[in-house]
Amino acid sequence: MSISNAEWEIMRVVWAKGRTTSNEILDILSQKTDWTSSTVKTLLRRLVDKGYLATEKVGKSFVYSALLTESDSINAQADGLFSKFCQRKHVAILEHLLEQTLMTEADIDQLQALLLSKKTEAVEQVPCNCTPGQCNCQEHVHILEEVTANGN
Repeated sequence: MSISNAEWEIMRVVWAKGRTTSNEILDILSQKTDWTSSTVKTLLRRLVDKGYLATEKVGKSFVYSALLTESDSINAQADGLFSKFCQRKHVAILEHLLEQTLMTEADIDQLQALLLSKKTEAVEQVPCNCTPGQCNCQEHVHILEEVTANGN
């Protein structure tokens, strides 16, 4: 299931606090949004319905906690993004992300170590994972030519 941008704002507060109430979320997010209590409660209800948040009644309030880790959620979002593009374009996306990302020397060292470990798994050419007609890689050029020649 996907999480809307507004729901991400809520989830970020829940991950940061661990356990929180709608009033705490509203207080924090009032610094960047003009949401009402009703808006926050609607978003919380959606996140509970989607299975991202647990709720517990404590006195007159409800306390919310995440059922998914922030890391797992970020990874799922990244996987979803990358699944939309040809595998052969993934490195270009990573290059763009690296160019735009502020990093410490430790971050760079960690990425360099990961890249070195990936060398043992390196392939000669990344296979295209697209349906013919969705990209222009060489794997599909002859298929597109055949389809066009046959008038299909």
